[in-house]
Amino acid sequence: MGALLTTASMLMCPHGGTVTAISSNTQATAGGSPLVRASDTFIIAGCPFTTPPAVPSPCMTVQWMQTDMQSKAAGDFTLSMNSMGLCLAATQAPQGTVLINNTQQKVTGQ
Repeated sequence: MGALLTTASMLMCPHGGTVTAISSNTQATAGGSPLVRASDTFIIAGCPFTTPPAVPSPCMTVQWMQTDMQSKAAGDFTLSMNSMGLCLAATQAPQGTVLINNTQQKVTGQ
């Protein structure tokens, strides 16, 4: 069981960009913030990644590959410290996995 992610969780792309979760969930919360689900929007800002020869290719969004399989919020599977998401460039090219640095510790999911 992993601690559930919320809109206040600290997520980053593998290059140091900040991931912001935008959730339509207004009902289920933990630690005072809405729980996030795989169907929510995850935007990445500040990714400095470039490909040779110095072509900007920053991470832009997150696509979740592994969610909680038994925990749901607002009709969709939740995300937790055990979830796995891929950071994608604007071209949809995978750039690496999202880093989950911090989240609330009171509510867990599976």
